[in-house]
Amino acid sequence: MKRAKRAPRPVVAAAAVVQDTGRLLAQQVGDALKGHGMTLVTAESCTGGGIAQAITMISGSSAWFDRGFVTYSNTAKEEMLGVAPHTLEEHGAVSEQTVREMADGALQYSRAQVALSVSGVAGPTGGTPEKPVGMVWFAWASNDNVQAVCHQLSGDRDAIRAKSVQIALQGVLNLLNGITKTA
Repeated sequence: MKRAKRAPRPVVAAAAVVQDTGRLLAQQVGDALKGHGMTLVTAESCTGGGIAQAITMISGSSAWFDRGFVTYSNTAKEEMLGVAPHTLEEHGAVSEQTVREMADGALQYSRAQVALSVSGVAGPTGGTPEKPVGMVWFAWASNDNVQAVCHQLSGDRDAIRAKSVQIALQGVLNLLNGITKTA
C-alpha cells in the first residue's frame, strides 16, 4: 500500500520570525512608554535604522517615539550625538564608552526621556581579535541612569543585526521596569 505524499510544510523564513519578534517587542515598548508618559529616542550604528524601523511598523508609534539617529560613521557620532573624538580614538566606536555617550547625546538632542544606543561589528568583515564579528555594545539611558552591556552574537550579518534589534528593545523594557511610573 502506497502512502500518500504529504504536501511540503511551508518554511517560515528566519527573517520573518525575527521581524515578528521585533514587532511584538516594539509594541510592548510602546505600551510601556505610554504607561510611563515617556518617549524614546534611538541612536543606531550597526543596526542601520533597524530599531527605528521595527518601532515605526507599529501604528501610532509617533505617540511614544520621538526620533532616531543613524550614526554609522564616527564623524556622524561626533556631529549628531556629541560623542567626544578622544572617546572614539581611545576606545573605538564599538565600546562601552561610545554607546554611553551615544545614549546621552541622543537624550540631549531630542525631546525624549528614554534613549537606546547600539554599536557593533555585524560582519562579515571588520572584526579584530579584540573586537570580533558579533561583538555589539548596547546602552539605555533615562535621566541620570545609563546602563550598558556587551553581547557576543553569532550568525551572519542579518542575524547579528536582527538579534541586536531584539536586545535593544528588550533593554528598553528592562529599563522601564525599573522606573517608577510618572504618568
